[in-house]
Amino acid sequence: MKRIDLEHIIRAASEIVDQDVVVIGSQAVLAQYPKAPVDLVISVEADVFPVDEPERADEIEGAIGEGSMFHGNFEYYAHGVGPETARAPLGWRERLVPLSNDNTRGATGWCMEIHDVVLSKCVANREKDWDYARVAISKGLVDTRTLLERAELLPVEGDHKQLIREQLQALVPPPTDS
Repeated sequence: MKRIDLEHIIRAASEIVDQDVVVIGSQAVLAQYPKAPVDLVISVEADVFPVDEPERADEIEGAIGEGSMFHGNFEYYAHGVGPETARAPLGWRERLVPLSNDNTRGATGWCMEIHDVVLSKCVANREKDWDYARVAISKGLVDTRTLLERAELLPVEGDHKQLIREQLQALVPPPTDS
């Protein structure tokens, strides 16, 4: 997905529910990094929900979700989700990054901040999610110290937090000799 595609989804989803939307998941990176590495934006879906009425996410899904005419026409789509989908560090909603411009026609997509995206993927603990974290770290899009600090705020059990911290530390490249 490209940033212009995400802007289109934000515009369309906001028009459907007549309010701004929240974007969580991998494509949220495009708010902070419009030219994000291709490995981070390979998905053709953006996870969204209405900012004021998350329960209306199914309206977005029905109109521009997978298998819709929108999906068929543009080859990307919105996945209507709820806020509970984001197993992210406490306070993630206060760190949302606004994406609003001419392409969104003034609507705002409140996009999950990249550190929170990476950590929510670590919680999911799938190989593809660790690949996402690996790329974000190696390309310098995230600060590992911030990741480790926010890992303490994850809504998971202590053992799972410890596993996440260990795996994140294993992804940090060794210092180079200068």
